[in-house]
Amino acid sequence: MSSPQTATGPTSFGQGYVPPSSSSPSTTVPVSSSRHVRKEILNYSAPWPVYGLDWSNQPTEREALRLAVGSFIEDGSNKIQIITLQEFAGSDGKDYNPNSMSDWVSIAETNHQQYPVTKIKWEPYKTKANFCAPLTSFDWNTFDPALIVTSSIDTTCTVWNVETQQAKTQLIAHDKEVYDVTFANNNSDIFASVGADGSVRMFDLRALEHSTIIYETTSSIPSVQANNPQVAAQLPAPLLRLSFNKLDPNYLSTFHMDSSSVQILDIRVPGIPISELRGHKGSVNCMAWSPSSSSEIATGSDDHQVFIWEVNQMRNDRGEDHHHHKSSSAGGSSTNTKSSAPASTIRVLHEPYRAANVGGEVNQISWSSASPDWVAVGFGRTVQALRL
Repeated sequence: MSSPQTATGPTSFGQGYVPPSSSSPSTTVPVSSSRHVRKEILNYSAPWPVYGLDWSNQPTEREALRLAVGSFIEDGSNKIQIITLQEFAGSDGKDYNPNSMSDWVSIAETNHQQYPVTKIKWEPYKTKANFCAPLTSFDWNTFDPALIVTSSIDTTCTVWNVETQQAKTQLIAHDKEVYDVTFANNNSDIFASVGADGSVRMFDLRALEHSTIIYETTSSIPSVQANNPQVAAQLPAPLLRLSFNKLDPNYLSTFHMDSSSVQILDIRVPGIPISELRGHKGSVNCMAWSPSSSSEIATGSDDHQVFIWEVNQMRNDRGEDHHHHKSSSAGGSSTNTKSSAPASTIRVLHEPYRAANVGGEVNQISWSSASPDWVAVGFGRTVQALRL
């Protein structure tokens, strides 16, 4: 994926690209038989609105080209499906009912009671039951697959050991609801979270008495104080999602509620984004870092667009400058502020180097780690896999 950006705009993808005959086989996923040329856009029409979406992490092509899909139905009758390509479905010997309009078929389905599926994840690849917790997100530790971390509207994050089925630790992570949480790649101890208080906080399981505030939003949401309607208070804009760079854990990305931009952060330089991606015309809903390039990130928006950005100039070139840095207790009750030098100018990108219009508001995006030339997106009742 090294196509240069042209003066006429971003290069399109998922529109009939055919690999050249000289292309070498993938080292991750075996190249399929040359019986026919693969389609470059693969559609699935789900029977309900799609939100949760994730690629399988298994290394073989048959298992890598599977997607877990979750519904978003407010009345509580939610579903989770496992879908695969029709050519891979029949050999399992199950009774399928493929949709003739879809390239994918469902090979498994289960009920997900009461709540919509806000996030779904496959177990990473490596050779309490009566209570419906108000969870908002979770992440699986790829370095130690026995660990998962969950976030909740009760301001907490909990690290679980799935082998012992016990909570390893629980901490008050934010002052308000926690909306997303993720582990740093190739690390069993570091994770970060975002929430309604507008902050990105990073935690280390080896020192949970403190957290590091990587970034805080500026006050931008007006609110009237209850005890004095004449005085307008300013509330920080909530942060909805965050994601660590899969190859360089010094970088992560996040975005605000109802915002069309994405912030790229360097954990070594807290306080201000090093880059902002401002090409979307609608609210950003999702993002995913490339599993094969540390400089590429995909974003999806209400504007029907999926953008691939190249942020390869985000390396820190500010020498020994220090920026605003806060350290707070895990409970959020105390902070220590160090003096800082003036912040450098944020690098703003207005145009991606690849783009695809998928025909609907993009709610979810997943970049396959086992087959990194595929990106899956969910919009409306449709799942679409795009070849890069």
